[in-house]
Amino acid sequence: MAEQYVAAVDQGTNSSRCILFDRRGRLVSVAQREHRQLFPRPGWVEHDAEEIWRNVSRVVPAAVRQIGADPAQVVAIGITNQRETSLLWDRATGRPIGHAVVWQDTRTDRLVTELAGDAGPDRFADRCGLPLTTYFSAPRIRWMLDHTPGLRQRAERGEILFGTMETWLIWNFTRGLHVTDVTNASRTMLMNIETLDWDDELLAAFDVPRAILPEIRPSSGVFATATEVLPGVRIGAALGDQQAALFGQTCFSAGEAKCTYGTGSFLLMNTGQEIVRSKHGMLTTVAYRIGDQPASYALEGSMAVTGSLVQWFRDGLGMIHTAAEIETLARTVDDNGGAYIVPAFSGLFAPHWRSEARGVIAGLTGYITKGHLARAVLEATGFQTLEVVDAMNADSGIALTALKVDGGMTANNLLMQFLADLLDVRVVRPMVTETVSLGAAYAAGLAVGYWPDLEGLRSNWHRAGQWMPHMEPARRATEYANWQAAVQRTFNWIRPEDQEI
Repeated sequence: MAEQYVAAVDQGTNSSRCILFDRRGRLVSVAQREHRQLFPRPGWVEHDAEEIWRNVSRVVPAAVRQIGADPAQVVAIGITNQRETSLLWDRATGRPIGHAVVWQDTRTDRLVTELAGDAGPDRFADRCGLPLTTYFSAPRIRWMLDHTPGLRQRAERGEILFGTMETWLIWNFTRGLHVTDVTNASRTMLMNIETLDWDDELLAAFDVPRAILPEIRPSSGVFATATEVLPGVRIGAALGDQQAALFGQTCFSAGEAKCTYGTGSFLLMNTGQEIVRSKHGMLTTVAYRIGDQPASYALEGSMAVTGSLVQWFRDGLGMIHTAAEIETLARTVDDNGGAYIVPAFSGLFAPHWRSEARGVIAGLTGYITKGHLARAVLEATGFQTLEVVDAMNADSGIALTALKVDGGMTANNLLMQFLADLLDVRVVRPMVTETVSLGAAYAAGLAVGYWPDLEGLRSNWHRAGQWMPHMEPARRATEYANWQAAVQRTFNWIRPEDQEI
């Protein structure tokens, strides 16, 4: 019998790719295409959704061809995606209404302030688990409906549809199925975190018509059978990218945590079936839902700029030619020389949630070289992670004892050692670092019986690397205090009257 595979479609911030996995959870092929990053105004970030679909429709067959497989050998498709990126399209034609507004976009800053009013950023947190910031989808939907003439009226008549990127992909794979899953719905600010359904009070507060919203489904379960790209193959899962990474790291028990280091970085801790309400700037989110089982929840700490800071160091400053060179450059010095970079390019995410903050380089002296700055770039990711871990420990009442890591930045051994030193815990990297795609594949494979249960998935997990802490406590405390002083200097940089409408 021919080998069978699960295809994971990972629609990310910078690219779309398809990875095929075998029964042992091994990556057997990958095809990838980047898409354009569109910056029409300062603070605005957009994607062309049609370009993304064209890329997906090319990378999926390419991944199958790469190993000489027949499409019939693919038993399921799992989809994972950049989560809060928001799109409106015409129900009749399937054509997007403008570009997708990306999760990094800050155009809704003034609207978010108005919506918060006297109640503040936590106005809706009890219902949706999230603070009011530019990060989430609901303010973007409201902005798009308000700033395109006639669009709101069309939306109220049911002529316009909303979706995050997995909804857009499923719509195109199936020629018209309009669905999302609980993990992506939980990032809109429109889903009630307890009922797992769209919430009338939230819809009214954001002035979003229910008619534009997709049906909410479990993360793992057969959504439909594809009619495009891989006709006849079942779509078995959809998860937001960070929940997919949690799933791929097999963090199925309460207290288990992972951090994915990519364009941004995201630390999630599984809290089981308990909804933990954060008092320290974490997000309460749905981790996943398998079929008709109760949902599992998570606490999340989101860091907007980590890998993209390395890209800026490469492309914006021209200090290095490739991202991998930053480790070599950083190793030319023994420390940061007293320099700290706080990359608040689009405000600060967890645990601060300060959309008006902007980045700073603090502690510059004539002694600083590009080697010190390279080290400061890497250390910024470590310090942001420590802020999140401290907040998560306080919320959960469970001190983190180990951190599973994945994503492109985990290839940087200097950064991984700095993380272990700063967090004072063991940092562990798995054999398969593409855990976002692996999680989508696992969830889809479960839905169609390719894998029998969660324990079977756990047996596929293998450690590839481990870093133990060595930093002296006094140095750790000093470095962290310096970082926190630098963070304070980013606040109140953008004033409300400066914001574009």
